[in-house]
Amino acid sequence: MPGINRREWLALGLAAATLPVIPGASEAASLKYSLNPVPIAPGVWTIYGLPEPITSKNGGAIANITIFDTSEGTVLIDAGPSHRYGEALKAKATELTGKPVVRVYLTHYHTDHVLGATAFESGTVSAGKTLTADLKRVGNDLTNAMYRVAGDWMRGTDVPQPGREAAEGVETVGNRSFRLMPLAGHTSEDLCLYEESTGLLFPGDLVFLDRAATTPDAKIDTWRSSLERLKGIGHKMLVPGHGPVEAGTRGIEQTWRWLDTIEAQIDDGFERGLDITELMAVPLPAWTDGIAVANYEYARSVMHLMPALEATRLPQTERA
Repeated sequence: MPGINRREWLALGLAAATLPVIPGASEAASLKYSLNPVPIAPGVWTIYGLPEPITSKNGGAIANITIFDTSEGTVLIDAGPSHRYGEALKAKATELTGKPVVRVYLTHYHTDHVLGATAFESGTVSAGKTLTADLKRVGNDLTNAMYRVAGDWMRGTDVPQPGREAAEGVETVGNRSFRLMPLAGHTSEDLCLYEESTGLLFPGDLVFLDRAATTPDAKIDTWRSSLERLKGIGHKMLVPGHGPVEAGTRGIEQTWRWLDTIEAQIDDGFERGLDITELMAVPLPAWTDGIAVANYEYARSVMHLMPALEATRLPQTERA
């Protein structure tokens, strides 16, 4: 079968015979996400993501996912990294609330947050216009990449097709009111939600806490502007895309400091003429010692952000 990729092999059930790095059929059947919802407010639970990179061991379960019980049904904020995760999430959420899932809000198009949405009816999945367009534009590439990294965890996963538009304003679901704020910076559209009855703020991956922020699609100045707006929201508790739920603005401030730190360090290395390998080896400041996967994400950010510096600051030669 010429041209077939790992995702297609997995869909055909042939991975064990042809790709020995992927678990065999019996092992694949035993792959199971351990979902442990933690109460954070009355009728609200968060499933914490692991403070790790995506690997074949964790199945990509690294993002925080939140479950709301409402008088109309269950509401989810983000859906996890795979169809398998989405199915487990649906079962766990229904067990907690005794009600079907009626809304799944997707905060941005990164795979650890959205691919589980394929386990839900399209009409319940809500995303902003730009996020939906991003999924159409790059969803297949991102999903294929997850198949390569996470292997059999991804069986049955495809690109989500949100059937509802998450536009700026307030949406009421039963006894819950969600203020929707489409922002940007971490990606081209980052949906932030504020639930009015609990005072819970959900900034998606605009905020990381005690885990280094990822930057593959970042526009740093836009990200800072979004963080400035988040500072002005009088929330009781903040639920970051990654990291612990807590009161206050520590997550906003830490994310801002991380962005300042890596941007300044990369800029300084560029000005000193360091190549990418040399720049990756530059130590981070001591304050980052308590930040999970800091060195890993810093190295990735060097690769993400250096090309833009080179494009804008290196002399351009004209072709004859």
